[in-house]
Amino acid sequence: MANVSHGQQLADTVLDNLKYQHDWTELQILTHSPTNPEPLMRPMITGLPPRRLYVHPDDQAAMVKSSAVPDGKIFDTPEVEWVLPTHISEKWTLKAFATVFDSLPTQPSAYPDRPKRIVLATIHADSTIVYYQLHDGIVKPRQN
Repeated sequence: MANVSHGQQLADTVLDNLKYQHDWTELQILTHSPTNPEPLMRPMITGLPPRRLYVHPDDQAAMVKSSAVPDGKIFDTPEVEWVLPTHISEKWTLKAFATVFDSLPTQPSAYPDRPKRIVLATIHADSTIVYYQLHDGIVKPRQN
């Protein structure tokens, strides 16, 4: 039997959960950034959720003001998400999370930059997986 790292086991578990319980597609486990030969701090997952997970408050306000909200749906098209698999027993620091963000590749867009948020997947002792959105820096609260 092959020796599989702890990080790889977590990634395999989270990938299966995203695929079979949450209907994500185009899932991949990455150990290296696609744009950087340096290895990632630990294996991470990329994939497409069935619908967009997050809309930045500034983008949401701009869409509403421009009347470009078809059928009341704002940004329903999903975008590729990065997922960091962790275990509840791990002790994470802000520095460790910053290292994860620093290792992510730049995005092909009008403003090439690394992702501003990731999905933190925390596996609990009973195999429950809880997902959190983890932002890089301070994010303005959503207006209701």
